Amino acid sequence: MSNIRLFFSATLSADMIDKLDKSQSHYLTKVMRVKENEVFSLFNKDGEWESKILGISKGIVEFKTTKQLRQKESTKELWLAFSPIKSNFQNFMIQKATELGVTKLLPIIFDRTVVRKINIERLEKIVIEASEQSNRINVPSIESPQNLDSFLKKDTMDLIFTDLNTDNIKIDKSKLGDKPVCIIIGPEGDFSEAEREKILSFKGVQSLKINENILRSETAVISAISIINYVIN
Repeated sequence: MSNIRLFFSATLSADMIDKLDKSQSHYLTKVMRVKENEVFSLFNKDGEWESKILGISKGIVEFKTTKQLRQKESTKELWLAFSPIKSNFQNFMIQKATELGVTKLLPIIFDRTVVRKINIERLEKIVIEASEQSNRINVPSIESPQNLDSFLKKDTMDLIFTDLNTDNIKIDKSKLGDKPVCIIIGPEGDFSEAEREKILSFKGVQSLKINENILRSETAVISAISIINYVIN
């Protein structure tokens, strides 16, 4: 079986016939040199399917799903609330968060956030590519940027607050229920005192010091997700 994996946004099912878009068709035939009757795999939240190229017409690949390789997954929801940062660092951060299993990305505009606009379309491409590469089936969703007050209105999550000022270095797993676990990472200038107070007043929040040193945002994200994955898995 080919190890080429492509994300397919439409529904996947047994013995279905459909076409890839222009970009994916070009990648499959011109970059990876896959020919007619050869196989690759397609995935999305429905699962992963081996697919065979039926034909290539005007650069567009027509395929048929031949067998299911993996069923849809039921995984623990792990969210990441983060402050937008400069694009190169942010792209790396989003890529690694996807590889490490984050299921939802929530950009937050904090008091000290410097970058206040993000390219959602670009981030969606990054999470798809990272999912393809890392053998994931479920591709993370990305919310539109919001302020902290709006974010804290969500009551359907267990919040992990990465706080340099706390002495706590362990997460109490017994306090985590069936809700999604959400890690909140501050901006490059850290949380303001008012923001810290708001976050600490959130019901069920747990503070966590992930390192004695002050970490870059992208480093903090990788560190925090790794710690939480160890706790919840």
